[in-house]
Amino acid sequence: MTRFKTKHMCVSSSETCSAFRHCLDLFSKQEGVHNLKLEQEVEKNKILAEALQALATEHHDLEQSVVRGSSPRSAVVSEDDFYDALSGYDGLYCSARSCLAGRMSQEDRRGDEEEEEEKEESRVNGVKKHRTSLPAQMFSRNDFSIWSILRKCIGMELSKITMPVIFNEPLSFLQRLTEYMEHTHLIHQANVSTDSTERMKCVAAFTVSAVASQWERTGKPFNPLLGETYELVREDLGFRLASEQVSHHPPVSAFHAEGLQKDFVFHGSIYPKLKFWGKSVEAEPKGIMTLELPKYNEAYTWTNPTCCVHNIIVGQLWIEQYGNVEVINHRTGEKCFLTFKPCGLFGKELHKVEGYITDKSKKKVCMLYGKWTECMYAVDPATFEVHKKNEKKVAEEKKSSKQGTSVDAEESPQPGSDSLDVIPGSQLLWRISPRPANSAQMYSFTSFAMQLNELDEETEAVIPKTDCRLRPDIRAMENGDIDMASEEKKRLEEKQRAARKGRSKPEEECKTRWFQQGSNPYTDGPDWLFSTAYWNRDYSQVPDIY
Repeated sequence: MTRFKTKHMCVSSSETCSAFRHCLDLFSKQEGVHNLKLEQEVEKNKILAEALQALATEHHDLEQSVVRGSSPRSAVVSEDDFYDALSGYDGLYCSARSCLAGRMSQEDRRGDEEEEEEKEESRVNGVKKHRTSLPAQMFSRNDFSIWSILRKCIGMELSKITMPVIFNEPLSFLQRLTEYMEHTHLIHQANVSTDSTERMKCVAAFTVSAVASQWERTGKPFNPLLGETYELVREDLGFRLASEQVSHHPPVSAFHAEGLQKDFVFHGSIYPKLKFWGKSVEAEPKGIMTLELPKYNEAYTWTNPTCCVHNIIVGQLWIEQYGNVEVINHRTGEKCFLTFKPCGLFGKELHKVEGYITDKSKKKVCMLYGKWTECMYAVDPATFEVHKKNEKKVAEEKKSSKQGTSVDAEESPQPGSDSLDVIPGSQLLWRISPRPANSAQMYSFTSFAMQLNELDEETEAVIPKTDCRLRPDIRAMENGDIDMASEEKKRLEEKQRAARKGRSKPEEECKTRWFQQGSNPYTDGPDWLFSTAYWNRDYSQVPDIY
C-alpha cells in the first residue's frame, strides 16, 4: 500500500514538473513576444518622432516662404504650462553650466549695488518701495529645445512630462496667477462708475488685461507643491491676495483677492488642460473667474481664453490667445462677448480682440476692440459698423489693384505687424504699462512681475513656511545658480512623491488649509471657497514643505 502511494506521488510529481516546464516555456515565449513588441513600439516611436520633426520643419519652412518674415514676437504659455512629475532629464541641466560661466558682468554687479542702495530707503511717503530688477539676469536657452523633451514622451499624458529647470522662470504658478492683479485700477474704476454699462466696460478691459503679462514670456513658472501658498499685500494698488495649491493631480491653483477698502472680491481656481498638436501645445485654463462689487451687489463671471505655444519643434517660440470669452453681470443680465482672434496665416489678426456688450434684452449697446498685448477701446455700434464696411471696401480695392501682379513681387504682411486702427470717437478703456528697460534680460517680466518674489526681513517675518518666496529652487534660479535650482527642484519633487506615498488614504491629499471645495454661488459649478479666517491666521502650526 505504501509502495503504491509512493509510486503515485512520484507520477504526480513528474506530471507537476512537466506542467511547470510547459508553463515556463510559455512564459519564455510570451516574454520573447513582449520584448519583440516593445522593440517594435520603440522603433515606431522613433520613426514617428523623426517624421513629426521632419513634417514640422517642412511646415515651418513653408510658412516662412509664404510669409517672408520672422515669426511673431516670442512669448510662452503660462497658466498652462507643463506640469512636472518624475525628474528624468537632469543630465540636460549640467550643460547649462557653460552658459552661466562668467555671466555676472560689471553691469550685473552695478545692478546689485543699486538694489542695495534702494533697500536703504525702502519706503517713499509711507508706501513700500519695490525693486526694479532681479538679482541676476536670465541665461540663454539657445542650446536647449523643448522638442528634445517632448519627443521622448510621445503617447504620454502631458501632465506627466518633466520640463528641465532651464525652461523655467523664477516664479511659482501661484505668483503667475497674481499677475491678474497688475491692472487692479480697472476694478477701482468700475467701482466709481454709476452706470452699469460703464462698469461692464471696465470689467471687460480687466478680463483682457489679465493675460497681457504673458506677452513675450519665454519661460514657464515652477509648478506649485501641494499645500504651497502665496500671499501679497499691495497698499499702493489697494488689494491683498492669498492663493494655495489645493490639488496636485490634477493640478489646481485657487486664489482670493479683495480690496483693502472692502470694495471688491476677486476669486477663482485654475486647472490647465493641455493638448499636444505635434508642433504646438494648447493650454485651456479651466476654471471660473468671479468678480464681486459689493457696492452695487453685482457679480461678474467669465473663463479665460485658450493659450497656444507654437514652434516647439523648430523655429522661434511664440504664443497666441484665442477663443470666446463671455462675461456675465448676474444682477443686471448684461453680457460682454469677447473674441480673442487666432493669428491666421499672415498674422494680421495676431493679438487682436473684438467683442460687444448687450443689455438684458440682448441689444448691442457697445462695441469693443483692441489687442490683449496693448490696449482696449469702446465705440458706438453704428460707428463700428461703418468703419468695418469702409475697411472692407479699402481691402477689396487694394486686392483689385494688385490683380495681375506676380505673387513673388507682392509683399506679404509680417506676422503681428498690422497695427491697430483706432476708430474716431473711440473711448480708451485700458492701455498696458511700458515694460522696464531691462525686461528682456529679466525673463521679459513686467515691473509688477519683477516684484512678486522679492523678500525682505519684514515680509519673511509674517509669511508662512509654505509661501513660495521661500522655495529654494525658485530662489536659486532668481539668484542665477542654475545648478542649485536643478538640484533643489529634484529634491522637492522627490520629497513630494514620498509624502504622497506616505498618506494612508488617497482622500487625505484633498485636505487643504485655506480653501475648501464647494460650488460657485453664481454658476453652480465646482469651485474652491476661501476661508476668511486666513487673515487672522496662526502660522505657528504650518509645516515647512520645503
